Amino acid sequence: MLSMPHSFKPSLKFIDCPDALGKHRMAYWDWGQEKAAHVICCVHGLTRQGRDFDVLASALCTANPDVRVVCPDVVGRGQSEWLKDPSAYALPTYAADMLLLLNHLKPKKLDWVGTSMGGLIGMVIAGQANLPLTTPVRKLVLNDVGPVIEWASLVRIGQYLGKYGRYDSEEAAAEALWQIGKGFGPHTKEQWLALTKPSLKPWIDPATGQARGVTLRYDPAISQAFSLATEASTKQGEAILWALYDNIKAQTLLVRGAESDLLSSVTAVAMTQRGPKATLIEFTGVGHAPTFVAPQQSQVVVNFLLK
Repeated sequence: MLSMPHSFKPSLKFIDCPDALGKHRMAYWDWGQEKAAHVICCVHGLTRQGRDFDVLASALCTANPDVRVVCPDVVGRGQSEWLKDPSAYALPTYAADMLLLLNHLKPKKLDWVGTSMGGLIGMVIAGQANLPLTTPVRKLVLNDVGPVIEWASLVRIGQYLGKYGRYDSEEAAAEALWQIGKGFGPHTKEQWLALTKPSLKPWIDPATGQARGVTLRYDPAISQAFSLATEASTKQGEAILWALYDNIKAQTLLVRGAESDLLSSVTAVAMTQRGPKATLIEFTGVGHAPTFVAPQQSQVVVNFLLK
């Protein structure tokens, strides 16, 4: 089961981020020592939220109590507000929000762990030398993502993105999400339910105002910008992402699910040969993307960041 020492529980905090229509509030989960000089920022995937990293954050704080692990809920997800303009659900918005958060935290040593979308945001942050950071990214973990995103995977994601409703219970929601989340690899029912619960909120019956069951805690409008992508535009974006990747100076670990349909083995090998020349580790029996719930997965990241 998912578990964490009682001394390591996250605090929920918020920061206001400007946007074209005013501002939005971004939530983040704060672990460990608030005044720690070493900050590890963990950023989740497209429809997920910061509590995905509970097991990893707890493992990092256990291995070194003098670190601070910060896990944002990217805008439109988790406890963060939804954008008034759905077209702003894009990497430039997410990266700007993270820059604001990092400048608020003012780390003296900065590491980044990014799963899927969170990895792309990390490439934007680590791949530009002129960004106003108090310190550059020292170590970067890219979890099952790279400059080339397989089109077939985007088609698969588009089939379920934003298409959700009401579930009778947390258990029913977990079962439904498992049908589209089997790429995460083997999890016990307890582990999967623990991963699912923070992604849920009560569903309020508009007729009665009463809570009836649960629904997902992300803005379905994130699908609008996603749906505008074409195979051609995705291909064109690869050059920009490769340029960012090639400019990364951080020591880089690339984690891949051996059965991933988003990050191909060809792209993964190429990432070990150019730019930061990432160290590649693959987990068998896992697709897109490893969750770092299994001890052998989280320990790889702990060892890379702290040893």
